Amino acid sequence: MPRLALYALVVCVLSVAAAVVSFARGSWLGIVWVLMAGLSSNMTWYYARRNNRNKARRTPDAGSVTG
Repeated sequence: MPRLALYALVVCVLSVAAAVVSFARGSWLGIVWVLMAGLSSNMTWYYARRNNRNKARRTPDAGSVTG
């Protein structure tokens, strides 16, 4: 997993924890944390999939024969 995807995943986990704490204390500020968790989750998927696509393009097919 690329570094940016890991950073986004850490932000996602921390913002979910902050949202839970915020809602448990009765604050509506948790909505902001939920939105940040959604954004960072999408960033995690984007960077992870982009890395997998780039790996697939770099490696040659195992079944192709060149001679």
